[in-house]
Amino acid sequence: MRGLAKITRITTQKKKKDRFNIFLDFGQGESYGFSVSEDILVQEALHKGMELDDASIKALMEKDDIQKSYTLTIHYLSYRMRSEKEIRDYLNKKETDPEQIEVIIDRLYKEKLLDDQEFANALVRSRVHTSSKGPMMVKKDLMEKGVSAAKAEEALTHYPFEAQYEKAMKFAEKKLRSDGKKSFRQQVQNLQQTLIQKGFTNDVVQEVIANLPQSETEDAEWEAVVYQGEKILRKYERKAEGFELKQKVKGALYRKGFQMDEIQRFIEEYIENE
Repeated sequence: MRGLAKITRITTQKKKKDRFNIFLDFGQGESYGFSVSEDILVQEALHKGMELDDASIKALMEKDDIQKSYTLTIHYLSYRMRSEKEIRDYLNKKETDPEQIEVIIDRLYKEKLLDDQEFANALVRSRVHTSSKGPMMVKKDLMEKGVSAAKAEEALTHYPFEAQYEKAMKFAEKKLRSDGKKSFRQQVQNLQQTLIQKGFTNDVVQEVIANLPQSETEDAEWEAVVYQGEKILRKYERKAEGFELKQKVKGALYRKGFQMDEIQRFIEEYIENE
């Protein structure tokens, strides 16, 4: 114990105008004591001539540490809403004392700056407008950010079936255009798999598949048969001929998901007359 110290001077820091240096005298002359933020200086009414004991000095320094961490957290929150887990991870990364983290988290809740349900709702609304993810992937994102399953489910009410269907159909149409050289059946299989991987429910996927524009696929299907058939033909025509060649081409096209009538047409037009 060093006994009582008297505040001899309070000066503004040169580089940080919102922080103040406190100089103390324990009876052996003035020396630098500690620094505090403007908020703490005002809250604690620190002034020249004020006497402080060791416990008071320690408490002021701890309070200032919390204020510094709190200020950093507010800056972190200024970019977007955060979940409680994100805040905890951030403060742990900054090596904030665990007890101080609890004080900061409690303060953020009291000041309405932290709310996992509101955070989840906002993230779902954002994903609906900015990503091609289905609800299951969005729920996974939420839970990775520490949101409880119950809060995640509640937030998904902001991603209604109509919005899921619209997003899945838009993706489906784009994917069908890019997969145009494959059989329609293979395209549908690939599409189903991709939509499930993107987090869409089976109900949405089946609704999309049922409403794919069939009329536009007939010419595209024949073009795909010809494209794939010619590739297969080049592969086998040096190794086989006649009936054997037809069977190999027929089997390969069938495995790629083409219908038998389209395959037979290709055989007749591209092999039969050779």
